[in-house]
Amino acid sequence: MEMSVGTIITIVLLMTVLVLGLVLTRSIFSGAKNAVDLTNAQLTDQINQLFSQDKSMVIYPGTNQIEMKRGTQSAIGIGIKNRISGGALNPKFNYNVFVDDPDVQKNCGISSDFIQGWIQGATGANIDFPTGDNTQVEKVLFNIPQTAPLCSAKIRVEATANGANYATDSFFMSIK
Repeated sequence: MEMSVGTIITIVLLMTVLVLGLVLTRSIFSGAKNAVDLTNAQLTDQINQLFSQDKSMVIYPGTNQIEMKRGTQSAIGIGIKNRISGGALNPKFNYNVFVDDPDVQKNCGISSDFIQGWIQGATGANIDFPTGDNTQVEKVLFNIPQTAPLCSAKIRVEATANGANYATDSFFMSIK
């Protein structure tokens, strides 16, 4: 079977473009998995894109399952928008990030208190910001030890305003 030089060059070029396209696609989708390397301005921009008209709190990345690798530090971003009208103009906001999985001992072989120890910045207190389109962004770090079991646990984020429940969201932390 004979192939001309032009056909061989075309095949090589097409394969090169295919590989570069796959690498670009992979880098785009893997970039949205972690908030550790994002600056505060970048994290605020990403969180503002997740807000809809009726949401008061969002978690970045905006997926229900966040993968975290053993032996690394991962992060999430919590965005809270003050949508309280009337009453106190500048209420005091608090947030709490905690393990909310009754089956974690059975599924992972470790207690929820042990996993809670991996969370750095799990609480924030007396956060003050005015009503409106302002977004308060907080970064929460997860220090996953190398010895962590490969499993998933449900993590809940609760926000309160002046002591009253304001917003709640959750996600599954999946250790890979």
